[in-house]
Amino acid sequence: MFLPKYPDNPTPPHAHTHTPADPTPVRSSLPQVSVSSGAVAAVVVGGVVLTALLAAVAVSAISVAIAAVVLRSLMRDQRR
Repeated sequence: MFLPKYPDNPTPPHAHTHTPADPTPVRSSLPQVSVSSGAVAAVVVGGVVLTALLAAVAVSAISVAIAAVVLRSLMRDQRR
C-alpha cells in the first residue's frame, strides 16, 4: 500500500539540445575567501575563554545565592 509503483520501462526525459548563439563566460558572484589557520585558532581560543568566563559567572551567582539563603536562615534564627 505504501510502496511506490515504478513504471516497467521508464522513458528518459526529452534532452534539451538548444545551444545559445553567444555563450557568456560564467562568473562567480562571490569572491573566494581564504581563512588562515591562525584566524581559526584565534576564534577557537576566544570561544574557549568566553565559555570559561560564562561558567565562572554562573558559579559565582550560585555561590552568592547559597550564601544569601544561609544568611537569611541565620538571621531568622536570631530573631526568634
